[in-house]
Amino acid sequence: MKDVQNERDNRNIYLKRVGVKDLRYPIVVLDRTNVTQNTIATLNMFVDLPKDYRGTHMSRFIEVLNEYHLEINPKRIKEILRSLKKVLNAKRSVIEITFPFFLLKKAPVTGSESYLEYTCSFEAEMNGDHLDFSTTVTAPIHTLCPCSKEISEYGAHNQRAKCSVTFKSKEMVWIEDIIEIIEESASAPIFTLLKRADEKYVTEHAYDNPKFVEDVARDVALRLKKYDKIEWYKVEVESFESIHAHNAYACLTSDEIEKI
Repeated sequence: MKDVQNERDNRNIYLKRVGVKDLRYPIVVLDRTNVTQNTIATLNMFVDLPKDYRGTHMSRFIEVLNEYHLEINPKRIKEILRSLKKVLNAKRSVIEITFPFFLLKKAPVTGSESYLEYTCSFEAEMNGDHLDFSTTVTAPIHTLCPCSKEISEYGAHNQRAKCSVTFKSKEMVWIEDIIEIIEESASAPIFTLLKRADEKYVTEHAYDNPKFVEDVARDVALRLKKYDKIEWYKVEVESFESIHAHNAYACLTSDEIEKI
């Protein structure tokens, strides 16, 4: 049959990214406790398109993905990118993978167990032989306002927040390691299941550990700075304020930290 995608295009316009977007796909990721974890990812896959080609072959993106039997880790991603370049005759290939990651957590007093969802993503681009790879881990957290605590006769406004760490590393870094850094830098961690004794503990722990979004961002950064495997990072904290009509936000990168 006629291959329309391979028809010559005379408009002389290079396309940096063409491909498939928002593909839902089952994958297997590494899990520190259970070795692997099955989850459902949303994937974007792209290549560049020379100015003289009319289109790319969209089906080949899925064919390449299928070859790797759902297993997704940094080594596999590099192989997928290399295969995309080869199969689609491209100089540049990109893959973006976003997925929920679940941890079984115990409530602090009763030990009641429940799963908590975290959002993670891998973003990788291969240009020629150069690979640029980053991981993002986003964890829900609890923040309690230091200012509110200081000026109020009793209580302090507190709320859920989220902290995202994007990092580049020279060695394997467990998702769970980053989650622990984030949660230990917050006023308190978040849980799916809490009994009354647990609620009392978490509430009082947060009250004794007030944090602005700025505090959380800085505390996460200081802990990441000591993590030898990580070469570069960005920290973002967003608090869904309970008494304001806006969110509070803080962001920093390791570039600023290194200047200190």
